[in-house]
Amino acid sequence: MKLIRYIDDQRAKVYARLHEDGTYTRLEGCPYGVHKDTGEKVIPGKILAPIEPRDILCIGLNYRRHAEEGKQAIPENPVLFMKNSGTVQNPGDPIILPTKLKSDSVDYECELAVVIGKDCLNVSKKDALNYVLGYTCANDVSARDWQRNGGGGQWCRGKTFATFLPLGPVLTTADEIPNPNVLGIRTILNGKTMQDWNTNDMIFDVPTLIEFLSSSTLLRKGTVIITGTPHGVGFAQTPPVYLKDGDTVSIEIDGIGTLTNPVIQEKLA
Repeated sequence: MKLIRYIDDQRAKVYARLHEDGTYTRLEGCPYGVHKDTGEKVIPGKILAPIEPRDILCIGLNYRRHAEEGKQAIPENPVLFMKNSGTVQNPGDPIILPTKLKSDSVDYECELAVVIGKDCLNVSKKDALNYVLGYTCANDVSARDWQRNGGGGQWCRGKTFATFLPLGPVLTTADEIPNPNVLGIRTILNGKTMQDWNTNDMIFDVPTLIEFLSSSTLLRKGTVIITGTPHGVGFAQTPPVYLKDGDTVSIEIDGIGTLTNPVIQEKLA
């Protein structure tokens, strides 16, 4: 099932099911609990990110070719950093290039996002996918200058500017994606394909990530895990290609869909 979250004509945030013919029917209940497709056709209003994350856990250097292009060693354990909830952006809404803490090196990163559907603690790799509600597209937007030089050795400053995590447009439920590590994944910038690879290149696959992240650690339902990006990021291009005002960037993942956002410069009051 493919789900969207949107604002209805009563200004409520509600869910609908997207059908193959492009129509929508109203969903009753909560995706995390009991829910059903009512069959009632609806015309969605403003499309939102498919969930409001409880926590956002991010994995770096998780594709072999990406580690190679950055001349980084293959990590022994998953490289973990975090984004705050203020980074989340809706499909179609702009990625805002920071002006107050100015960056001229804002990069795109296509990523598969995993949504945890129920609380998990010390989950085994064998059972890990049973805790997944579904999957969506993510863009782990990154200010490379702040990531490398302005964060005191931590990545969070360069990763946590407002709008730096577009999500969506749909949440594809886990039953439709039995193996999340066989999916084509792409970034298209102004009509040009910049990244085009497959999630089978992950160093740590999705079950391994869930086992690692839940070890001695409680992951609440609604936690989003973004699972790393393949090679082809902007900083590795010759010359580097960074996002600029007026760009349009899309993330495509097979079996999920296409997440598109324009890019604008932050305007200070």
